[in-house]
Amino acid sequence: MGTFFYVVLAFLIGVLAGWFLWGRLRGELDSLRGDLDRTRSERDRLRTDSDRLTGELDACGKTRADLERRLREAPAAPAAGSSAAKPASQAPAALMSTYATAKSAATKPAPVKPAAAKAVSAKAVPAKPAAKPAATKTSAPAKSATSKPATAKPAAGSASGKPDNLRRLIGIGPVNEKLLKAQGVTSFAQIASWTAADIKRIEDVMNFDGRIARERWIEQAKLLAAGNEKEFAKQFPTAGTSSNS
Repeated sequence: MGTFFYVVLAFLIGVLAGWFLWGRLRGELDSLRGDLDRTRSERDRLRTDSDRLTGELDACGKTRADLERRLREAPAAPAAGSSAAKPASQAPAALMSTYATAKSAATKPAPVKPAAAKAVSAKAVPAKPAAKPAATKTSAPAKSATSKPATAKPAAGSASGKPDNLRRLIGIGPVNEKLLKAQGVTSFAQIASWTAADIKRIEDVMNFDGRIARERWIEQAKLLAAGNEKEFAKQFPTAGTSSNS
């Protein structure tokens, strides 16, 4: 009786183990089928996108061929228009010449005022050389006015050209100071005016990753460039000490 009981118990345990394993395998099989269906749908979507892009590419090729054909045909139209415009332009010239000859013929019989014409021409002739110096006078101040701002810029640069002790900033030691000077950075004002592009360029050169923002180089430089030593010492008490790496 005891043996029969153990046989039945072993049979039940085997059935439960088989049912459990079959359930797990069936779940994995269902998940694989779902992945396969998703892959097939993605493949169909990619095929439709490929067909659509191929159609757009063909349409672009046709449009390009049409534009090239129009460009080849475009120079012929102005040539025909210019040849047709020449006779039209000749007609007004002929009319002007006939009008000029008629006017000269009408004015020839009146040789009454030669002295007045000479006086007018004599007055008109000196007016031309008088206008030239005026033009040169006006052009000379214009050049000098435009040259003044150009001379003002080097003066500002020479005033700010004195190098500062960059080691006062937290995070700048001898090595970093040499690297900054190699990039042309020698003053607090330059660091205070850095943009995002300047920070990225400097960090790429010095192999930094956000260190300038973490150590607040720009805020330190703004205080030192403004000469606010009291506020600088209050906000950055460790500046200039042994912890200045």
